[in-house]
Amino acid sequence: MQDAVPVGVGAMAAILGAEPEALQEICAEAAQGEVVSPANFNSPGQIVVAGHTGAVNRAIEIAKAKGYRKAMLLPVSAPFHCALMTKAAERLAEALEPVQVNALSTPVVTNVEAKPNSDAARVKPLLVEQVCAPVLWDAIVQNIVAAGVTNFVEIGPGKVLAGLVKRIAKETSSFNVQDPAGIKAITGGA
Repeated sequence: MQDAVPVGVGAMAAILGAEPEALQEICAEAAQGEVVSPANFNSPGQIVVAGHTGAVNRAIEIAKAKGYRKAMLLPVSAPFHCALMTKAAERLAEALEPVQVNALSTPVVTNVEAKPNSDAARVKPLLVEQVCAPVLWDAIVQNIVAAGVTNFVEIGPGKVLAGLVKRIAKETSSFNVQDPAGIKAITGGA
């Protein structure tokens, strides 16, 4: 992914308080021939944009001029989940070509569609598409909760996703597991 866009060419920024439609308008105004688009729909009122550095900076200034409370660059190495990642998506497609995907025993909710996929034939195309497509985290959590899920476990360092789940679905429980001891703690030692 880093090879697709050299450091400094692209950026990402969080825009807080904007609705998706308003943010689309901000991106359209900021683009000026460059790429800038929503990359992560994290939670209500928290959307991240990605694209060329100049366009992302313009989106920040436009958002601030429109009165959005916070718009800031994020410390990331590349502009993920936007059209600038096309070369990375192509390389992923090549790498996945020889991979055999077996039948899925459990549906996987995809970043691209925010709904469960049970079709093994769609796994590779969806993985490739998600490189350039926005992450629909807000809709993913809402759809999972609507399906009856009440407990979420975030595996890995930090608690960003668990925090977003709490903002989206206050009635759920979220846990963070950072190591094997954390797994034992939430499973009762099993």
